[in-house]
Amino acid sequence: MPFEKVHPEKLSATVVRQIEKLILRGILRPGERLPSERELSEKLGVSRPSLREAVSELQNRGLLESRAGAGIYVTDVLGSAFSEALIGLFAGHDEAVFDYLSFRRDMEGLAAQRAADNGTETDLKVIAELMAKMEAAHGKRNPAEEARLDADFHLAIIEASHNVIMLHMMRSMYQLLREGVFYNRQVMFRQRNTREQLLEQHKAINVALQARDGRAAREAVEAHLGYVEDALTADRKTARNELIARQRLMRETESR
Repeated sequence: MPFEKVHPEKLSATVVRQIEKLILRGILRPGERLPSERELSEKLGVSRPSLREAVSELQNRGLLESRAGAGIYVTDVLGSAFSEALIGLFAGHDEAVFDYLSFRRDMEGLAAQRAADNGTETDLKVIAELMAKMEAAHGKRNPAEEARLDADFHLAIIEASHNVIMLHMMRSMYQLLREGVFYNRQVMFRQRNTREQLLEQHKAINVALQARDGRAAREAVEAHLGYVEDALTADRKTARNELIARQRLMRETESR
């Protein structure tokens, strides 16, 4: 008969699985510090030796790292998603920017539709809370804060779709966006008309999600990212025209 003896699982293995799931589901985030050993052992209800064994195992797997005098942190596992050479290529070519936006439009449109269908009430509350924070930052005319909340808002939608592969892939890409590899979001938020348009677009996305209208949520995301693409295209065109105008001015100045 196909039966095997049941062996009780070590406590450390149970701890490993719990922390793995928290990282996989995006609840524990890259660079986040774990509670102290005493606090964490109490929260988990295990002895410190069992906890140390679990942490050691997770460190060996590259999911946790110890920082001297600072504690245990979730490793920046997203850092390996793209090589330095590829990041350099992304940063040096406009083609990557527009392909990135096209990819986001497809992926985030799908994520919004799934979030409307599959997201829990708590997921939607998180999205609504971020929307409220965006409005507050808008009122304070804080483009840096608006840009940060913009990224958090979109990632919350991806989290609400409950697809861990999409979550980690898109979080990796958003990290590059935060670092200005694709484009500088703050530039867009500094322009008054653009800021107003972006806020209204995010409101439309939020309204559709709160109503659990998946089709409307997807269309709102696609319209928003289409607007961003058009705005960046116009910005590139303006910059090119300005360069040409300066070259003409230089010629006229030198020909006096």
